[in-house]
Amino acid sequence: MAPEVAVCINDNGVTSSLYDANAIVIYQKTQGSWKVSREQKFSLDKQAGLAGLRRQMAEIILFLDQCRIFVGCSVVGVPYFELEKMQCSIWEFEGVPLSFLDYVLKQEEDKVQEGQLPTNTIPVPVEREKGDYYISIKEVQENASGITSKQVLLPFLRQGKFYRLEVLCNHIPPWLEAELTGGNLVGEVEKTAPTETHIYISKRVCEK
Repeated sequence: MAPEVAVCINDNGVTSSLYDANAIVIYQKTQGSWKVSREQKFSLDKQAGLAGLRRQMAEIILFLDQCRIFVGCSVVGVPYFELEKMQCSIWEFEGVPLSFLDYVLKQEEDKVQEGQLPTNTIPVPVEREKGDYYISIKEVQENASGITSKQVLLPFLRQGKFYRLEVLCNHIPPWLEAELTGGNLVGEVEKTAPTETHIYISKRVCEK
């Protein structure tokens, strides 16, 4: 089957979030060029509530069929969680699809050639200085390895044996957003590229 990439677009034909979308377009590369394989008008209803959002996402996943690469301007919250459950590779780009489709496909093909992360290998933060740690979860987010960002980060955060943790990721995991909003941790977010975000996590009150 020819490679397919799903893109969430707005009225102007550029990438958007699912909440601001006009349609989801699935592009297929055949004979060296990208063509529209199928298209569905769609926009998430923000007022639908959690159950309603999940129902709408189920419609999107049904439309995606075998396509497991999804691109939007911003993919967070319930949409991200539902797509992640279906083992979709999720990308964030701004602009017209033809400007990034080849890049996304190349990255996905490289992942297949390099092999997926073994399911029994869970990355751990590296201590750069006393109490200052760093970890990248980009590989976890980009590979359907069976490992989740929560499995990687939550045990370390719960132990609390750090002053600062820098996390490199594609997207802020929804569960981590909740931790930083209502827990004992604070986080500064810096987006340095369309698919590269740094989160600097520290404690609200430093332990003595």
